[in-house]
Amino acid sequence: MFTFIITFILLSPIYLFLILQLKYPEDTTLWGERWMYSEDPEFSEEGIKYIKIRSMIGLAILTLFYLIWFLKVL
Repeated sequence: MFTFIITFILLSPIYLFLILQLKYPEDTTLWGERWMYSEDPEFSEEGIKYIKIRSMIGLAILTLFYLIWFLKVL
């Protein structure tokens, strides 16, 4: 049970980042790299769609991981 709690604490920031990336794809893509651009770059619709799909897939995989881990621990 202890390992489940530690895993939950360590993976929660990743889960929250994926949720933010789904909601605000332009802002999270530039996170940590905004200093490289003098102006905000424009993202294409395909790029935004790719970012959202990637974050949905990551959320699904992480949720499945949590469920499998939780059922295995119980």
